[in-house]
Amino acid sequence: MSIYRSILVAGALLLAGPACATEVSMAGGRVAFSAPDAWVPIMQTQGETEMRVFQVPDPSPTARDNLSYVTVVVKQVGDLAAFDQYVGIATHKAQALPGYQPAGTPVGPNSYAYTAQENHVAYRYSERYWFAHNHAIQLRCARPAHSEAGAAWAAAFDKGCDAVAASLAR
Repeated sequence: MSIYRSILVAGALLLAGPACATEVSMAGGRVAFSAPDAWVPIMQTQGETEMRVFQVPDPSPTARDNLSYVTVVVKQVGDLAAFDQYVGIATHKAQALPGYQPAGTPVGPNSYAYTAQENHVAYRYSERYWFAHNHAIQLRCARPAHSEAGAAWAAAFDKGCDAVAASLAR
């Protein structure tokens, strides 16, 4: 099978969407979401701040040097003021990234879209925040701004990110 055909098959599988999703539970079950089965868990931390990191497979040569990933961070906070402080610190860190530029229209309250440099490569970021059960929840989706996988793959990545957001918001 040629490399191009392999890429097309892998891309078609990603675009078809997951047949099922992996259920993820954090913060002692107080925060739960569904992640597409095609996403590869690559890191997990526990404690007062928990984090799950997923690699989102990019079937193109771009993936050789640039990782597309999604993180969910859950941090215990005391109240809404502490949540606001958490969001403020996180957005300040994002704005300090090299090449930071707002991008697009946020999808709702406590949502941010921007581009910045990561290892000298332009990345597209989408961040969303929720306050639930005295926890600050952050969803951060990051992918190269330009992948050789093309616009269809980027749209599938964004759709997967939106699906995780919808499951976190319920």
